Amino acid sequence: MTKVGLFGIGLDTYWAQFGGLLDNLMHYQEQIKNRIGGFGVEVIDAGMVDNPEKAQLAGDFLKSNDIEIVFLYVSTYALSSTVLPIAAKVKVPVIILNLQPVASIDYKSFNQLGDRGKMTGVWLEHCQACSVPEIASVFNRSGIRYDFVSGYMQDDEAWREIEAWAQAAHVANVMRKNRLGILGHYYCGMLDVYTDLTKQSSVFGTHIELLEMCELKKYRDEATSAEIEAKVTEFQCVFDVAPECEEKEVLRAAQTSVALDKLVEAHRLGSMAYYYEGQPGNEYENIATSVIAGNTLLTGKNIPVAGEYEIKNAQAMKIMSEFGAGGSFSEFYLMDFNDDVVMLGHDGPAHFAIAEGPVRLVPLPIYHGKPGKGLSIQMLVKYGPVTLLSVVENNEGIFLLVAEGESVSGPTLQIGNTNSRYRFSIGAKEFINRWSKQGPAHHCAIGVGHIADKLDKLAYLFDIPIVRIC
Repeated sequence: MTKVGLFGIGLDTYWAQFGGLLDNLMHYQEQIKNRIGGFGVEVIDAGMVDNPEKAQLAGDFLKSNDIEIVFLYVSTYALSSTVLPIAAKVKVPVIILNLQPVASIDYKSFNQLGDRGKMTGVWLEHCQACSVPEIASVFNRSGIRYDFVSGYMQDDEAWREIEAWAQAAHVANVMRKNRLGILGHYYCGMLDVYTDLTKQSSVFGTHIELLEMCELKKYRDEATSAEIEAKVTEFQCVFDVAPECEEKEVLRAAQTSVALDKLVEAHRLGSMAYYYEGQPGNEYENIATSVIAGNTLLTGKNIPVAGEYEIKNAQAMKIMSEFGAGGSFSEFYLMDFNDDVVMLGHDGPAHFAIAEGPVRLVPLPIYHGKPGKGLSIQMLVKYGPVTLLSVVENNEGIFLLVAEGESVSGPTLQIGNTNSRYRFSIGAKEFINRWSKQGPAHHCAIGVGHIADKLDKLAYLFDIPIVRIC
């Protein structure tokens, strides 16, 4: 599991002065720990840090656990000298939790306590905001990367923010450990998809594994009749196999799918990008023209596969997949100015888990712009909110390009491709202009739900820019 750090801060001088204060604050910290742990991450809790000596120990402890981010719970006023040593040691972004016990103190009951000593203790229990400017001041001058979540313990909005940070940390952790396989070569002349592999590894931490077609052929040649039949059964369970699909084409795709599974297993891949042509009638062409069904199965199983050797888009698809949004391989198909929508789709791998209605496996008499013929996927993306993501490379480096929109019903192209209609708040014309001016490759990943806020946090964790179109 992804590890995230947690520590609380307070001032040890208070504990002897105000009985019960420390116990109450520790109780709140335990609640925070348990709730963050419910977001699918392992919480490494360094406890209450209330003096500089404990700060040194907490920093060493958190550093040794290889955390992705650290949550700092401001339990009451605390000296910034108890914070800086930890932040400087762990060298990960610090998410400062400015969470009061309640939305508003009960002023009447508070003022009726009568004992100003007790009143001060209760006030300090609600004094989270006092340290926030001090911590920010020190972090700004020290070059520490941080952000705030302000609210109270039962604040749903604040907890949505915290959950988004936890999810972003998980995706960052997955990307750093991901093994991306690349098979074949670029589509000749498609200059926009070319990328710097070193930059991809440097920014995302991704290991890039160079794969050979001959290895895939070896696994394909070794596929047994039982394995191929089992894969045909899987096709029939996942896809609506069109009656016009020839049995030999289904068997051909199934045999290739078996080989793809073995290639992924052999190299422990979490994602892949591919493209190949081969001479007419060559065995490699036979493989290249029969991969779509198998790659679609992998994509729906959280091992996204991008066609046309679109490495940047394989990265985008993996990000969307790990956020649970899907992430289907797409490009711009056409614009419907009467309905003010943009249509996107592709003839390559799709994400069957985010389909609206059946995922059809259909025959194509010709792959446009590519050699041969074979089977393809025809499907729609679920109606409702969607997010588009592109990993973009420019002269300054890598950044994320994001847009939120809606998948809407209406006529689509029945050409054996994935294609859906998308509406954006800024209109189709303005959307395509703004999106294109950012210089992405012509592919993008489409996922369900509006997750731009989570992608914004992920970009922050990777310390790269993010551009949101709408």
